[in-house]
Amino acid sequence: MTTGKIGVSTKDLFPIIKKFLYSDHDIFLREIVSNAVDATQKLKVLASSGEYSGELGEVKIRVKADKEAGTLTVSDRGIGMTRDEVEKYINQIAFSGAEEFLEKHKDDAATIIGHFGLGFYSAFMVSSRVDIVTRSYKEGAQAVKWSCNGDPEYTLEDVEKEERGTDIVMHINEEDKDFLEENKISELLNKYCKFLPVEIVFGKKKEWKEGKQVDTDEDNVINDVNPAWTRKPSDLKEEDYLNFYHQLYPMAEDPLFHIHLNVDYPFNLTGILYFPKINNKFEIQKNKIQLYSNQVYVTDSVEGIVPEYLTLLHGVIDSPDIPLNVSRSYLQSDRNVKKISNHITKKVADSLSDIFTNNRVDYEKKWDDLKVFIQYGMLTDEKFAERADSIFLFKDTDGKYFTFEEYDNLVNTNQTDKDKNLVSLYATDATEQFSYIERAKAKGYNVLLMDGQLDTHFINYLEQKHTDHKYLRVDADVLEKLIQKEDVRKTELSEAEQEELRPVFTSQLPKDNGMFFVNFEALGEDGDPVVVTRSEFMRRMKEMAAMNPGMGFYGAMGDQYTLVVNTDHKLVKGVLESERHEMTSKLEPINFEIREIEGKKTELEELNKDRKDEEIPQVDKDRLKEFNEKLDSMRKQKESLLEEYGKENKIVGQLIDLALLANGLLKGEALNNFVKRSVELIK
Repeated sequence: MTTGKIGVSTKDLFPIIKKFLYSDHDIFLREIVSNAVDATQKLKVLASSGEYSGELGEVKIRVKADKEAGTLTVSDRGIGMTRDEVEKYINQIAFSGAEEFLEKHKDDAATIIGHFGLGFYSAFMVSSRVDIVTRSYKEGAQAVKWSCNGDPEYTLEDVEKEERGTDIVMHINEEDKDFLEENKISELLNKYCKFLPVEIVFGKKKEWKEGKQVDTDEDNVINDVNPAWTRKPSDLKEEDYLNFYHQLYPMAEDPLFHIHLNVDYPFNLTGILYFPKINNKFEIQKNKIQLYSNQVYVTDSVEGIVPEYLTLLHGVIDSPDIPLNVSRSYLQSDRNVKKISNHITKKVADSLSDIFTNNRVDYEKKWDDLKVFIQYGMLTDEKFAERADSIFLFKDTDGKYFTFEEYDNLVNTNQTDKDKNLVSLYATDATEQFSYIERAKAKGYNVLLMDGQLDTHFINYLEQKHTDHKYLRVDADVLEKLIQKEDVRKTELSEAEQEELRPVFTSQLPKDNGMFFVNFEALGEDGDPVVVTRSEFMRRMKEMAAMNPGMGFYGAMGDQYTLVVNTDHKLVKGVLESERHEMTSKLEPINFEIREIEGKKTELEELNKDRKDEEIPQVDKDRLKEFNEKLDSMRKQKESLLEEYGKENKIVGQLIDLALLANGLLKGEALNNFVKRSVELIK
């Protein structure tokens, strides 16, 4: 037996492992198993080339936990090591200072990974002692045992070992005993080793027997050595792609379709990307693409490899040409990354275009699920937007689909306003906005359905791109103003009449359901008597604020609505006549006093109109203040009388409730009162 020193002190070695190599604590198992896979693969290569003529036999890698002994062992029947090779690959970390070693190889991760024992040293993250028992494949080789407690001292001695290969025996620290638990080990193996190219065995398969799970005689192989992405597309059926998807995401719905990546020049890239179904009611989830390097799991954070919008996809990317840090735990930037990213973008765009061109019927069937991906791409990637412009589809409320060009041709004649703007009407909820949609369709207008997560942002994008296009929700205003063909006809009501009628209607508007304004418009005798509209600008800002914390100002604002009263309608005229008949005598004394005070105020203002503020006598300022306070008081008195009248007017209440009902704003007690009043009115 020989003893020696690794050549670096504990205080030097472990900060390097922790800081530079293994920030993720549980990554040690991946490294140890990956080393075992490498050793097995090397033996297979030697056998195929004739350099090794012995029997391969079983080449499975076995992982075994012994709670009683406190050990976790990874065993392979690979190439093994001689005493000299142990010295070279395990102890050679000491050939220079550790910091110097890392500096020397910092730009070539491939040089470090799998060499000089760095992967092996990750075992000390969880182990108080690590033993290596190994025997080389070479004929007549002597088995050796290397042992180290995590300090500079190690021992190396000859031992007996019947078979070639290597056993890594990790004596787990007290604080890391969870790595001896079956569930924990299974979790790590499933995460990091699920698709390694050599069979990994952990225990035996279990079956349910006599009310409990018991071991069978069959090895529990935890990995698929030949996953779908490593095979040629010509060798795979649609069923194979679906099965692999559910292998990756067991609880997910079937994907829309897949894209098989298979590139060997100017870089190596394989993988399968899936377009998943996304439920509009749920938050969009990223980090579903898994990155592998030669079937070794690296990460599910692939923003550097895949454009932002494609992080919504699911699947696998595998490339040995993607630069990684030494521990294979995260990406490093270089030119290959950009090339790979551009290739993936082009591949996705081309695949979508092929489906659209060759099978538009199927494309339309999948559009509702595809839309969010394409919108996200067009909003975030200018090049993709150019490619996707011809394959983006609008969907109208009748379930018909149109490209940009097709839709412009459809509505160009009828939906161009007097300022030559093409106005596209849309709904966000076909059920709640049904009455507005029907009014628009009765006028011969088409209404789009824009009910997706990104539609508000996308509408803004479209209006910025096409400045002669406007997109207005169908309930944003009365139709005559949404698509204004000519100057709007003014109402015949005077300002004074409008001011008297306004409190009559505001009296029965909701007080706890947003802010309401009342406008009077001449909408024709056949128009609705009362319509509720919602400002396009404010609604958009609030919707965008819900997805963008930086727009919290708009999100904090209450909803704003406008009650549009059609002064041409006979019911509204009837309300006005009734108000005049019942309220004139009560209002006349107040109106007389208001007119009298306004006259005196006008005289006083006229007297001082040419004077600067400091030249106006204080007595005049006081009188003006008194007039304003008196006028304010009288107007409030008048408004109060009109509101009292309005509250008792069943026709006004019914008209307002009908408008609120059409907008989905009549609920709870208010809805109940509406039903009761309706019954009373039809008795």
